[in-house]
Amino acid sequence: MAIQKEPGQKGVNWSNIAVGAIMNMVTTFGQPLEVLKTQMAANRSQSMWQACKTVWSRGGAVGFYQGLIPWAWIEASTKGGVLIFAASEVETASLTMGVSPALAGLLGGMTGGVAQAYATMGFTTCMKTAEITRQKTAAVGVKPPSTWALFADIYRKEGLAGVNKGVNAVAVRQCTNWGSRMGFARLAETGIRKVRGKTEADKLGAMDKILASSVGGALATWNQPIEVIRVEMQSMAKNAAANVNRPAKLTIWSTFRYIYKENGVKGLYRGVTPRIGLGIWQTICMVSFADYVKAWYVSGQLQNR
Repeated sequence: MAIQKEPGQKGVNWSNIAVGAIMNMVTTFGQPLEVLKTQMAANRSQSMWQACKTVWSRGGAVGFYQGLIPWAWIEASTKGGVLIFAASEVETASLTMGVSPALAGLLGGMTGGVAQAYATMGFTTCMKTAEITRQKTAAVGVKPPSTWALFADIYRKEGLAGVNKGVNAVAVRQCTNWGSRMGFARLAETGIRKVRGKTEADKLGAMDKILASSVGGALATWNQPIEVIRVEMQSMAKNAAANVNRPAKLTIWSTFRYIYKENGVKGLYRGVTPRIGLGIWQTICMVSFADYVKAWYVSGQLQNR
């Protein structure tokens, strides 16, 4: 994830903010997997096929893009910029200190994940999840509230705490998400280099980098219980609020106990299959493709000097 610096360049690479924002907007093409993952995590008794039919009933193919506009776009552009900027600086500094690429990727990803969670993701992830999980059927002749009306209602009732509900769970998820994705991806790159007889200075081909990112994205879904907890904490599904066993005040620990009591270990891993696909796609975009975009930017800067 570390960007190559121009000769003589000092300080931080502010261009990483733009690179991260652009590349993370590309990841929103995976919104159908995001919606399906959230549907299964919020409704843990549903199979994947049942979840697909439920989402389809909300307007056909349009149902799979719930929460995309504006919340997923706002979330993607802001959190992507923060992630790539923070992770790149930490990874570059770590490599300079002589740590391994895998450990540097782990440290960079963890730092970037926490930074993006608290800087941008609390309210946007809450609103995106609310849009996906809130009651979809309105009374006959009554138009459902818009996303902005929903945001205003939450803010009026609960203030900033309401729109940032579940932000600690988001931070834990993002820390483990991107730490694992970048760490495993860099570790896979190291393994591929060894198999092909290449050194750290040798560049990998596009397919090798995509393979490494795919490995990183798939293995990073070990933290699915954190994602299920996050969805439950932010869920506005009618059946969730009506459950008498659901704690009135949800914390990470109380939510974990509630899900485990209601659905067992399997409940903590609901939605992991679509999340594997989503994780692979996001890691390819934010690790492999981002590396190429940053290298292209640097070469362009050198040519213009």
